[in-house]
Amino acid sequence: MKKVLIVGSGISGLSCAIACAKSGMEVILASPFPSERSQSVMAAGGINAVLNGRAGGDSVSAHIEDTLKGGCNIAGKEAVSGLCTAAPQIIRWLEKLGTVFSINPDGSIAQRAFGGQSFNRTCYCGASTGKQIVTALVMEARRYEGAGMIKRRYWMDFYSALIKGGVCYGAVFYNEATADLEMIEADGVVIATGGQNALFGKTTGSTLCDGYAEGKLFMQGVELKNLEFIQYHPTTIETAQKRMLISEAVRGEGGRLFYVDGKNRVYFLEEKFGKKGNLMPRDVVARCIDETQKEVFLDITFLGKEEIIKRLGEVYDLCLKYRGIDISKQCIPVAPSVHFFMGGIAVKNNHETNIKNLYAIGECASIYHGANRLGGNSLLAAVYSGITAAKDISMSAGNGKCEDFGRQLDEERERLRTLRQSKSVFPVMYIRDMLAESMNKNLGISRSERKISQGIEDVTFFLSVADKIHYDNSEMAYLCYSLEGILTLAKATLLCAGERKESRGAHARMDYKEKKDEYAAATIISYDNGAYKIRYDRGDEYEH
Repeated sequence: MKKVLIVGSGISGLSCAIACAKSGMEVILASPFPSERSQSVMAAGGINAVLNGRAGGDSVSAHIEDTLKGGCNIAGKEAVSGLCTAAPQIIRWLEKLGTVFSINPDGSIAQRAFGGQSFNRTCYCGASTGKQIVTALVMEARRYEGAGMIKRRYWMDFYSALIKGGVCYGAVFYNEATADLEMIEADGVVIATGGQNALFGKTTGSTLCDGYAEGKLFMQGVELKNLEFIQYHPTTIETAQKRMLISEAVRGEGGRLFYVDGKNRVYFLEEKFGKKGNLMPRDVVARCIDETQKEVFLDITFLGKEEIIKRLGEVYDLCLKYRGIDISKQCIPVAPSVHFFMGGIAVKNNHETNIKNLYAIGECASIYHGANRLGGNSLLAAVYSGITAAKDISMSAGNGKCEDFGRQLDEERERLRTLRQSKSVFPVMYIRDMLAESMNKNLGISRSERKISQGIEDVTFFLSVADKIHYDNSEMAYLCYSLEGILTLAKATLLCAGERKESRGAHARMDYKEKKDEYAAATIISYDNGAYKIRYDRGDEYEH
């Protein structure tokens, strides 16, 4: 029986675990916390699919076209076709598992408009779609847990992969329960650790998704892709802990963005793009808000309290709880915030990386979204990528004789002990906070050579400090060992942004404002003993 190790238990990890178990494989699902605490539960808006009837002339080919166009034609064409074609079946599967989608009066699944889409094709569960899907998948996973096919491992923080000769044999974790490193061997390893929020500090995402896994794997020889493409969600509100997402569903229900000039409201997006201006792709809306240099508001009051609570109940509760705003009477003050990372681990169509038997799925994998993600496609990609990886593992993954990694584990234990043996000059979070400040300042919505160069200089300095720091035993072990990987990922991201001298999708260069044909390709970055190397892939290595 094949043994599959899945790192991360959000929607992509759960989907993969269920598909692997259904195929007769033994699954270990490792994560720091239960699935109910994953970032996936925060996904509010919906999941895309062209359902029966194709209302208004919608079609799978139109979904494919919108996805490729939104991604500025550098997403994987074959991969996107597979994603969009599978979408209706995925919705039916999720509904069968118990996902409670909002419905129309005739009993059909309700669908609304999301940015960059030519038709209403986003299925939703009020404003808590991610939570509903996680709940349904958790219940399905428990059936296999009861049968012994899925084994949960909690309090497990990813430390490194077991890689030798271009083959992955498992992974090492820091076990918070035992305060020690633990090795788990497997025939296939699947990384499902989400995005890279720690690079920017306060974002709409979970602080658990910090990018360390991508950074560490990068240092171990795994190639990364399209790191410069970072999506800013145009509508968020600030709270003490993080930026809270005001779902695109608000604009999908007719919400209008405006700023005040004197005594008049200026509906700037509608003036520029027409009546559908509020539902332009996210990168366009975010840039337009940034360019106003004014406080921007989102108005949904005209819908009325009863309809708002019915259709946008979680948004209503969120604004009231965290900001004291009754959105049935008051407009919402909004601003863009880092929300989603189109870039991540480079994967082939089967979701395998350049390392044999090592896979990546969900937001940490880069394949479907190109230069910009359409709203509603992330949840679809999370489910689809997990199922796709599971199918390939069942057919091809397997290591034969496993290498002996005992000596490596002993060396890593000694490294971790040494790392924590004495006090540091700076707390780890001080360096993390400085990193976030620099990244937000130098790799924001609008970029330039000067800013990117300053960011690279900052992160290079942080890396030189991290290499010399020793840590207090009171520091969490994860904070100690994760810093170098996070900083290395940050530097790779800045280098990719500096190399792409054009504006495309979510990457907007003020010094290179036009798209250029020479950059109509995916950015691939690799790492070898401290050296970073960038090349562009037009489909020869990673299909697109």
